[in-house]
Amino acid sequence: GDLGSYLQKKGRLSPSKALRFALDIARHVLCARNVLMDNGGQLKVSGFGLLRLTQISPDKAKLAHPDYYVDPSNVYAAPELYKNLVFDRSVDSYSFGVILYEMIEGVVPFHPKPPEEILKLMCLEEKRPPIKTKSKSYPPELKELIEECWHTEAVVRPTFSEIIVRLNKIDANCSKQGWWKDAFKLPWYASITNFHSHPTFSDYTFEFIFGLLEK
Repeated sequence: GDLGSYLQKKGRLSPSKALRFALDIARHVLCARNVLMDNGGQLKVSGFGLLRLTQISPDKAKLAHPDYYVDPSNVYAAPELYKNLVFDRSVDSYSFGVILYEMIEGVVPFHPKPPEEILKLMCLEEKRPPIKTKSKSYPPELKELIEECWHTEAVVRPTFSEIIVRLNKIDANCSKQGWWKDAFKLPWYASITNFHSHPTFSDYTFEFIFGLLEK
């Protein structure tokens, strides 16, 4: 299935799973409906179809036919796309911020408002929903990343190279400080570590096993 359906069923994700999914998305680059999940819990980004763009400069473009191509129910669309303005790659960072929020909260921003109203709130009125999840549940760096990714000013949004570096740093800090300790409570953790060292199994196999432990 897709990530959107998975979140509707499961609700908000655990910190470790949200971070793992975020890294999957950032490494492949991106809307939650277009992020597919296989049986092993690995995320893959599907195709987006074809968009006709008018190139403004080497790194900036504009939609050639916005009325036809921009989905009015797409809550992941950046303000530049919604307003038919010139845009750059930062629109993907914006979408990533919305998806990261959705994974942490378990719902899209301003749920249960209809998508059209959500778009107007975020793209026209420049409003952002509060993160209701308790601060002790998620590292503050993740919330800071969300705020930067969906910032109204495109220049503030980090590139995906920066996002991956920051996510890896958050992961390392959380592991060091014990944020993920809830995932390693079973006494056979050491045997799984040895299992992971076997060359037949990938990192994703190992991560999927710990995903089961979280449940």
